[in-house]
Amino acid sequence: MQPLNLSATLILFLFCLFQLASAWPVNNFLMAGPKAYLTYANSVQVGAQNGIQECKRQFALEKWNCPENTLPLSPHNSLRSATRETSFVHAISAAGVMHTLTKNCTAGDFDNCGCDDSRIGQPGGTGWIWGGCSDNVAFGEEISKQFVDALEDGHDSRAAVNLHNNEAGRLAIKVTMRKACKCHGVSGSCTIQTCWMQMADFREVGNYLKMKYKHAKKLEMDKKAVRAGNSADNRGAVTHTVLSIAGTELIYLESSPNYCVKNQSLGLHGTEGRECFKEDKNMSQWERNSCRRLCNECGLRVVKKLTEVFTSCNCKFHWCCTVKCEKCKRVVAKYYCAQKSRRKKNKGAKRRNKADQQ
Repeated sequence: MQPLNLSATLILFLFCLFQLASAWPVNNFLMAGPKAYLTYANSVQVGAQNGIQECKRQFALEKWNCPENTLPLSPHNSLRSATRETSFVHAISAAGVMHTLTKNCTAGDFDNCGCDDSRIGQPGGTGWIWGGCSDNVAFGEEISKQFVDALEDGHDSRAAVNLHNNEAGRLAIKVTMRKACKCHGVSGSCTIQTCWMQMADFREVGNYLKMKYKHAKKLEMDKKAVRAGNSADNRGAVTHTVLSIAGTELIYLESSPNYCVKNQSLGLHGTEGRECFKEDKNMSQWERNSCRRLCNECGLRVVKKLTEVFTSCNCKFHWCCTVKCEKCKRVVAKYYCAQKSRRKKNKGAKRRNKADQQ
């Protein structure tokens, strides 16, 4: 994914700042002030970008592949729908912001934040005590809420659903945390261990949320109420329904559109022109089926194109201390989804007409 350009970053930050100033109580805003937001703004931007990058990785070979206009931390996004896919976008973005803020906190990048030392020295179990530097997820969670949730200023059913999915993303960080330990004792005898909690790699968080996406729950609401827009009564009804669903589950209101077909009004590119993979034994079954999924299931054909690529080869080590390589050219086959040829369509039509005449 290309990094956000300067203007997009500036819009993002100013919009976050405006929303936060509006959403926070006046006293809190004056005590923290814009300086505090400047401190966290870069981490928020990086975290949101990490979330979208992970979204693109998770959906790279699917009909919907997390297009650029799904960035939720922007005032010009197209996420006013509440489909299964937008539920994932909200969750992975909120998780990305929380993960980055927490990681930066643990690294000592913020003056007012450090390791979670609330349990240091306390017994944790047989043969181990709490110690080390536990990731301060409480800090990351709180700042993520202030930035991400403040952007959801609507009062309709979609806002309630989006806020639930934001929280599900943050809970994914907590659920995937792991205990890490270090042995202490003479000659590595491990007489006792000190243990701490650390976040999982963000890739694992993405895998976890992808599983939640596959099992996302659709809220059965009155269609007229969903289309009604901002309505306190409507949001109240949805909120009541949401309370019966576990906070870790993703939820949505509307069925997904047809992602095979290009739809400019919805910002959908369709699958025509998408690359797919086949004929490689080292690929997973999911990858090998990508041409069928992206092309055939969408009424498209698979076209093969031979492409020249240059790679490093015949590398040699030279004393001391460089490695020099040659550039070797090879031809590789790539596969893309394309419209069915008119000739084949015409032949098919002629066969059908001939059969009808007989």
